[in-house]
Amino acid sequence: MAEHDGAMSAAPLRLARWLIPRSYRRKIARGVRSVMLRPRIGHIEFGDLRRLAPISPDWGFDRGTVIDRYYIDRFLARHARDVHGHVLEIGTDEMTKKYGGSQVVRGDVLHVTNAGPPVTIVGDLSDGEGIPSNCFDCVILTQTLNFVYDVRAVVDTLHRILKPGGIALATVPAVTKISRYDMDRWGQYWSFTTKSARRLFEERFSPAGVTVEAAGNVLAAMAFLQGIAAEELTREELDHLDPDFETLIGIRAVKAEG
Repeated sequence: MAEHDGAMSAAPLRLARWLIPRSYRRKIARGVRSVMLRPRIGHIEFGDLRRLAPISPDWGFDRGTVIDRYYIDRFLARHARDVHGHVLEIGTDEMTKKYGGSQVVRGDVLHVTNAGPPVTIVGDLSDGEGIPSNCFDCVILTQTLNFVYDVRAVVDTLHRILKPGGIALATVPAVTKISRYDMDRWGQYWSFTTKSARRLFEERFSPAGVTVEAAGNVLAAMAFLQGIAAEELTREELDHLDPDFETLIGIRAVKAEG
């Protein structure tokens, strides 16, 4: 009896499919879905976000902690033990001092131009000229690879200049606006995913020595693009990870011993 009832209830559906063209059935289905959506189509309250320029044109520095800096700090804090011995940082020694402290025996700062203190090495990671081999226990490379076209050459240089057992701590953007300062000087070329970052580093470092982690979600990504500061979101909102909305990626790559 139950099977008979099921066949009877399915008959009208088969008749409807035969009588109503597929294109109209799709329109009806879309209409039903649109009524069920929350918020309804055309009723989203954009508030302060309905604008063609970001809330802060300065990434959010004028409002508090920039969201990608929150994620960079969180990544480096987790790997603070790696910041020891002879450390090389790009452009500044801020992270070396903050996370290495007394663990650091010597700190060097690399910049592509002679920008004065704290720069100690003038060079380009793309060709590595002037940067000694097998020298550093740790290299801190935050938000740098996106400004270099030949990223494979940079990873080759990192591997060469690290001591055996040395560690590269790198961060790269997945979602970001253009840095006009950098774009106009040397260019801004890339954003990354966890997969592209892993593949890039595993081409030169042992896969067993490479760990890659993502941070972010759709709210954090939107806030970062608008220049909304980390303090304007909750810790739970910032720390929630949605792998479909990677905002920042952290890479830890260890040079194999021997």
